[in-house]
Amino acid sequence: MGKVHERIDGRLRAFVEAQPMFFVATAPSGPDGHVNLSPKGVAGTFVVLDEHRVAYLDLTASGAETIAHLRDNGRITLMFCAFQGPPNIVRLYGRGRFVTVYDEGFDELAALFGETRGARAVIVVDVDRVSDSCGYGVPLMTLEGERDLLPPHLERKGVDGQAAYRRRKNRTSIDGLPAFDMDPAPSAERSLPSST
Repeated sequence: MGKVHERIDGRLRAFVEAQPMFFVATAPSGPDGHVNLSPKGVAGTFVVLDEHRVAYLDLTASGAETIAHLRDNGRITLMFCAFQGPPNIVRLYGRGRFVTVYDEGFDELAALFGETRGARAVIVVDVDRVSDSCGYGVPLMTLEGERDLLPPHLERKGVDGQAAYRRRKNRTSIDGLPAFDMDPAPSAERSLPSST
């Protein structure tokens, strides 16, 4: 049976921190638009900040739906499932905000994570509802290991290459909402005289 908890206490904290994967759900405001659900599984990119706040490192990727939806309404849910051991599902509901690589406070937050290659932001969630449920329908699965692909791939792109990729892929959501549009124009574009 499901249970609502007042906080992310010791047992719940230990559970969410032990999971190798979690899911993030967001949606735009109004009746239209697409609900987004993203898996997160790069080791060292999730932390519990306190009993009512968590954070995860948002890596440069092909979309920026979570950031677009947080800009729109701030709603976010994180879900952690036990794929090994006793069955359990924990959901953290709340309001999210993002701190980009260009924002004051990013370096302080990024220092909390074991992996930072390819980061574009840190998502911070103020959790207002904590619940767990049985998880009886979640299958048992064995973790074979990390796919050591995304951070090294982004590291090879370099800072400028990551920014160029985000300018191409992350400026708007699939519904046309503003997403990660914070990267400055390349220096060559910034230095071009404006036509009159």
